[in-house]
Amino acid sequence: MASISKLSIRGVRSFSPNDEEQVIGFCFPLTIIVGANGCGKTTIIESLKYAVTGSLPPGNKSGQSFVHDPNAVGQSNVKASIKLRFNNRGNNSMVVIRSMELTQKKTTMTFKQLDGILRTVDPTTGQRVSLSHKCTELDRQIPNLMGVSKPILEHVVFCHQEDSSWPLQEGAVLKKRFDDIFDSTKYAKALEAIKASRKDYASQVKDLKAELEGLKSHKHAANGFRNELEKCQDEISGVDDQINECVEIIAEEDAIIAEKRKILLDIQAFEAKLDDKSFELSREDAVLEKQKELLGDDVMEDKTTDELKEMLRDLDDKQGYQSARALQEKE
Repeated sequence: MASISKLSIRGVRSFSPNDEEQVIGFCFPLTIIVGANGCGKTTIIESLKYAVTGSLPPGNKSGQSFVHDPNAVGQSNVKASIKLRFNNRGNNSMVVIRSMELTQKKTTMTFKQLDGILRTVDPTTGQRVSLSHKCTELDRQIPNLMGVSKPILEHVVFCHQEDSSWPLQEGAVLKKRFDDIFDSTKYAKALEAIKASRKDYASQVKDLKAELEGLKSHKHAANGFRNELEKCQDEISGVDDQINECVEIIAEEDAIIAEKRKILLDIQAFEAKLDDKSFELSREDAVLEKQKELLGDDVMEDKTTDELKEMLRDLDDKQGYQSARALQEKE
């Protein structure tokens, strides 16, 4: 739980900028501030409020009356600072430092908020770390670190006495104040975001349903294509089997054709030999006819086969003798 430990004030309202810082320690869980009128009780509450929220007290002319009057100390400008030591919601000690400057010109005074400092301790090294932040960044960070929203800190915890009657204000103002305290604006925005998201999701569901119907039709068509593909694959398998059978038959027929071709070649060779023999026979017949003519009378009628063969041998021998003699004479 977040808590405040110590507050240091300098140059705010009646706290002089030339004196040492006024330090107020807070007891846990309760601190009671008692004092006479004008001693600075309200200034302490205003300083606490300014330290954690960055909000100036009401009716202060843009912070000019919140800082110590430069005319009271005879200076042209006055710098004020508020330091607050607190424990964040993680029970880690932190220090926030806010500074202001009020400058006195000839006829007017100018109020300026300076950059603030947030100081903490590094849990790993144990060293003190100081970070400079703009005022708007501190206004957002401090309530988050304390775990309390800014409207609750402004209107409930550190409510100014001049603004303590806000629950009795008119309805519109009261409603806005309660909306800020309970953060109903964020709730309304969340509801609007939920409605918008619901509308978007409903539109997406509608589109997805339409897409689903399309996908269902595609799935049905895909199932039909798959069945047709399986059927075609079965037919292709059957055709492949037929092709394999045809290949085997072709191989067998090729073997038969090769065998028939060999037989045909043998027949052609035999016919060629037969032609040769026929030619030789016809030539022998011609020779025989010529020999018959040379013999004159047909001695074959009165001779037997053996006698004819004997006569043929004698004739062959005679022809051979004559051929040899003719060759010798020629030589």
